[in-house]
Amino acid sequence: MKSIQIGLIGLGTVGSGVFHVLQRNQEEIRRRAGRGIEVTMVSRRNVEQARAIVGDKAQVVADARAIIANPDIDIVVELMGGYELSRELVLEAIAAGKHVVTANKALLAVHGTEIFAAASAKGVMVAFEAAVAGGIPIIKSLREGLTANRLQWVAGIINGTTNFILSEMRDKGLDFEVVLQEAQRLGYAEADPTFDIEGIDAAHKLTLMSAIAFGIPVQFDKAYVEGITKLAAADIQYAEQLGYRIKLLGVTKRTAHGVELRVHPTLIPSKRLIANVEGAMNAVMAHGDAVGTTLYYGKGAGSEPTASAVIADLVDITRLHTADPAHRVPHLAFQPDAMSNLPVLPMSEVVTSYYLRLRVADQTGVLAKVTGLLAESGINIDAVLQRASGDESGQTDLIILTHDCQEAKMNTAQAQMQNLPTVLAPIVRIRKEELA
Repeated sequence: MKSIQIGLIGLGTVGSGVFHVLQRNQEEIRRRAGRGIEVTMVSRRNVEQARAIVGDKAQVVADARAIIANPDIDIVVELMGGYELSRELVLEAIAAGKHVVTANKALLAVHGTEIFAAASAKGVMVAFEAAVAGGIPIIKSLREGLTANRLQWVAGIINGTTNFILSEMRDKGLDFEVVLQEAQRLGYAEADPTFDIEGIDAAHKLTLMSAIAFGIPVQFDKAYVEGITKLAAADIQYAEQLGYRIKLLGVTKRTAHGVELRVHPTLIPSKRLIANVEGAMNAVMAHGDAVGTTLYYGKGAGSEPTASAVIADLVDITRLHTADPAHRVPHLAFQPDAMSNLPVLPMSEVVTSYYLRLRVADQTGVLAKVTGLLAESGINIDAVLQRASGDESGQTDLIILTHDCQEAKMNTAQAQMQNLPTVLAPIVRIRKEELA
């Protein structure tokens, strides 16, 4: 049977990984897919660099549109990143009747609804396993492996850069800025790390997982996003003393009133497996009514781990290449005419528990005033820890863990506590998830 011909747009870290893994495991992949999968065209602006990677095994072009225009290309693999140009090329490939594989989570989180609708109308597939958690097959697990379940929540460490930084802060007792510089030196963080450290990258990925888990449109603009830049080494140490670890967590939950979609630093009980995911590794938990809680762990980035996910998509498309489009797995797990209109909840309506750190005057009655304000707002306390500053400043750190409450109630209580004359610095607030 004639091999499936692949056009590769972008030949950077992931693109070169895709090419090399396909070459190395060609026979194994053929046995799984039922026919060969060959990269026959690649595009990269620096043609000479591309030729140094692919040699004479594929045609090299500078213009990606030459790949789309080639009638022999069956699948276009978009690995160039970015928003607008990648959106144009993906839509042009779909219009030309070609299947698309992409690792571009930002593109799909922002323009996914338009892209999936175009693909459905044209009867082609858009596959994106590599867009979330690198080599971990979490998209396939949510979309197919857990299809019997009514999923209740998904939570994940889905950005390796921030997980590396938080692991180093905990292990070495260093503050964020110091560890960020080290992460940049080692290549874990970009020169401009904004997308990672501000939680945007994780929110892109969470948006896609939420859509698949609950059958809702991709709605990145409604996600709550908070990064790790304000975390202090002291809070990581206090959390440890209380039996928790702090991770940048993406959380999406189905509730009676809508869907929670949020990324923020989170206290997780240290006994949970996911709390012990260290370095640049990723992990995702999913809870379904039939299966209970499942955990997926592995490398979330890198040349060949991400290439593994891209090639898995290529094999899936190759198997279904001639199938009736109506009988393929839907892009977002649910049939397009059966998508839910569940709203994404504003953060003020989210219910979770909290870690609070207050720098207060070391005086009699301060704790009573603080806990009294929490009680007036209907917020129950789970644990209290008090630590002296270690000097003669007459100040102390008061750490409080609360039970679940609505964020709006916590906002009110925190504002009232901040106004107390005995509260001497801005209150630190970090959300807490038991993930039971």
